[in-house]
Amino acid sequence: MIGFTRIEGLPDASRPLLEVSALKVVIRGAASEVRPVDGVSFSIAAGETFALLGESGCGKSMTALALNRLLPDAAGIEAGEVRLAGEDLLRLPESSMRAVRGGRIGMIFQEPSTSLNPVMTVGAQIGEALVLHRGLRGEAARTEAQRLLEAVGIPGATQRLDDYPFQFSGGMKQRVMIAMALAGRPELLIADEPTTALDVTIQAQVLDLLVRLQAERGMAMLLITHDLGVVARMAHRVGVMYAGELVETGPRQAFFRTPLHPYARKLFAALPEGARRGSMLDAPVGSVPALDKAFTGCRFADRCPQAFDRCDDEAPDWHRMGAQAVRCHLYEGVSVPRPLERAEPGKALADTRRNTASLLEVRDLAVHFPVRKGLFRRVVGQVRAVDGVSLALVPGRTLALVGESGCGKTTVGKAILQLIEPTEGSILLDGEDQAGLSHGALLPMRRTVQMVFQDPFASLNPRLRVGEIIEEGMISLGLAGDAASRRRTVDALLDRIGLSSAMRWRYPHEFSGGQRQRIAIARALAVSPKVIVCDEPTSALDVSVQAQLLNLMRELQEERGLAYLFITHNLGVVDYLADEVAVMYLGRIVEQGPAERVLRSPAHPYTRALLDAVPKVTAGMGEALPSISAAVDLPSPLDPPAGCHFHPRCPRASDICRASYPVEQSMGGGQTARCHWPEPPTSARGDGFRADSTRR
Repeated sequence: MIGFTRIEGLPDASRPLLEVSALKVVIRGAASEVRPVDGVSFSIAAGETFALLGESGCGKSMTALALNRLLPDAAGIEAGEVRLAGEDLLRLPESSMRAVRGGRIGMIFQEPSTSLNPVMTVGAQIGEALVLHRGLRGEAARTEAQRLLEAVGIPGATQRLDDYPFQFSGGMKQRVMIAMALAGRPELLIADEPTTALDVTIQAQVLDLLVRLQAERGMAMLLITHDLGVVARMAHRVGVMYAGELVETGPRQAFFRTPLHPYARKLFAALPEGARRGSMLDAPVGSVPALDKAFTGCRFADRCPQAFDRCDDEAPDWHRMGAQAVRCHLYEGVSVPRPLERAEPGKALADTRRNTASLLEVRDLAVHFPVRKGLFRRVVGQVRAVDGVSLALVPGRTLALVGESGCGKTTVGKAILQLIEPTEGSILLDGEDQAGLSHGALLPMRRTVQMVFQDPFASLNPRLRVGEIIEEGMISLGLAGDAASRRRTVDALLDRIGLSSAMRWRYPHEFSGGQRQRIAIARALAVSPKVIVCDEPTSALDVSVQAQLLNLMRELQEERGLAYLFITHNLGVVDYLADEVAVMYLGRIVEQGPAERVLRSPAHPYTRALLDAVPKVTAGMGEALPSISAAVDLPSPLDPPAGCHFHPRCPRASDICRASYPVEQSMGGGQTARCHWPEPPTSARGDGFRADSTRR
């Protein structure tokens, strides 16, 4: 077991609250055994945050479930100890564990929408925990539930107790999950990817909330994530997990200054940043190996650029390097790695593309949804999801459309493809307006413009094989040819996206998330489009799979001259991939221009707030965090604020901001902003967004 390192500023850090020793989990199937957790050891002190970091499929969530003894029916704990304040939880009877789960150990699950009961009010769901773990009922339970909602920052807590989960935004639902986890006054809080699906401002609010509540209550926290920026913001100590085992542990600052294991260094090299724009990300090749086999050597050897013969034949032991510990043959008393060299802004390759003629142009696009009420379903209002958006897409270039969830980004993408009928505006493809055309007349546009959706599992037909999915577009658009030519096209596309042509016979559920997103890209490429609308294609991917996908997208753009509309709230990806940026707020573009100017010298206060909310990797080495200036939830597009829509959240709002919507102002260099008090331009590499930011 790796020894516990004292963390300054933590209460009684020499005596761990949680001690996990040689934990092993096995899932027994008909033909094989899978070992997702294979000898994991770590400890956490009261008041400390231990971050468990690694790719999807490496065993992080299964470790958390094992601590709570919430494993699937086919799984079991084969060996090890889990001690909470000295008591071995694995030896407790199930009746005693019911008092531990939700009581001494609280858990925030990854997806609140599937964790909250849709037919119970949030007050009733919090009340269940209060009855079970604290014996509170009736008015006492309601008062305590209200206090918990107020503690996690939900306004109007008294009224919101009677609301159902669907009446809350994604960030609000995550806060309700936190309130439920805190209801039993836990000693240990397990947070499993608590911010994966949240945009940057809501993510910052949730992370700050967890830090505050931890400081108030002295809880230990196990934070499970694949986001290095979140680790930098939250953790006291870090454990890197790979293929069922820990491969590195250490204090946060030492880890971010000098990661030791080749896998950890590859994770840093895969981060998208502006300084790497124009070059390929150094992502680890391949994926986490299947855990249904016995390993004789290092589990990372097949993907490690520094592997040698011994790595294939002998599993490495732990080696201590100061406050850090690493499981690697390279550290047997001879190798001392250098600190990571941070890429500095300004080293990106020069842009040699000359074509500036627009292929697709959107002018004054509006999408309004009627709100109907009453017996006769009369229209009583309009949700202005998109309200006068203008964009231009150029061959070989990427326009990033960024903003918080609910601002209308996805609606813009779907309206461009006429998947949602526009209310007003023009969509010009090669100069011809596509708005309002019949289904048959839209077929040429559907061939030219394709879309990659956010959730590939939901957008791929589970009943079709991958080959059939890719062929489907060719057949429906009349580009099929004969069966042999279609087969050759599918095989070539699968090879091009890094999959085997033999995989054409598999179904979507047989692929990982990153592979499914590659298949979605292959389906879009099958009809030889010129424009691809990418709707959050990397939002659910870990950093290494994200890097592989971004490399593929860059290669395809250079080969085929594709124009991308990249819809995202991941500003690290925007900094790496985008040529132009449009910032959207409540259905309107509030700032637009070259990525270099918008990200380095933002003019609009909203853009500045988004950039400040991005977790920075350099925070892991002690950098101060900026204050979040937009910590108020997004107003409803059904009733947007008068004047400038951003003024209730703006630190510089004045009377004119409350009275009138600002006109567009030119900031020079192609940058525009809709603000009464825009920030003056600074140097291209000013004190704005830094290249070391990472994904949420």
